[in-house]
Amino acid sequence: MSAPKRFFVESISEEVLLTGEEFNHAKNVLRLSEGDEITLLDGGGLEYPAIIARVEKNAVRVRVIGKRVSDKEPKKEIYLLVGALKGDKTELVVQKAVELGVRKIGVFHSRYCAAYMNENKLERLNKVAREAAKQCLRASAPSVVYFDTAEEAFASAKDCESKLFACEFLEKSETGIPASADSYALVVGSEGGFTEEEFQAAKTSGFVGVSLGRRILRAETAAIAFTSVVAYLAGELQ
Repeated sequence: MSAPKRFFVESISEEVLLTGEEFNHAKNVLRLSEGDEITLLDGGGLEYPAIIARVEKNAVRVRVIGKRVSDKEPKKEIYLLVGALKGDKTELVVQKAVELGVRKIGVFHSRYCAAYMNENKLERLNKVAREAAKQCLRASAPSVVYFDTAEEAFASAKDCESKLFACEFLEKSETGIPASADSYALVVGSEGGFTEEEFQAAKTSGFVGVSLGRRILRAETAAIAFTSVVAYLAGELQ
């Protein structure tokens, strides 16, 4: 038997209305009906079992019947910063990062970045994050934010304990990846990579360079592989 379908809502009360996209998904895609069990999520790490009380014209009326702490949320904080990628590759990275336990995702523009970002694309990335969170049974969806410059992105990670910069022109890593850190910030560039000046700016912000091996990886491969390695060493995949 499959797990009850999951829906994000802004707030939880004894009775909740599913509206907008969540209403459309429940009624027209999943064709849920009165009496079906679902799970509500408010993004705070809790799950709320609920029963559909009534399907209305523009809303689904739901009755909350319980509350529990999700056991699928990551214990370590991983913040992924990735240069904007062409096509739908950024969406792929966001999707896989959510599945791997990343808590926050930053997309940024750098000198050699060939992609662009606008409000609609950012909204789409956050939707991808929410859908990925539902699929992998997380109770919160990481927020996706955008930075106009790499330097702004680097500065946003000031509170992270371990700051790791995937640098394609390093012959070897400047440090190992610590397993004991409470929080990690990971930087991966776009298809064009980084300039030496951007690498130095990252180091000024406290990042250290990490090599991802002898082979040249596609940007999306690098982001997913780097996140996977850190998540494993941090205990999130064990």
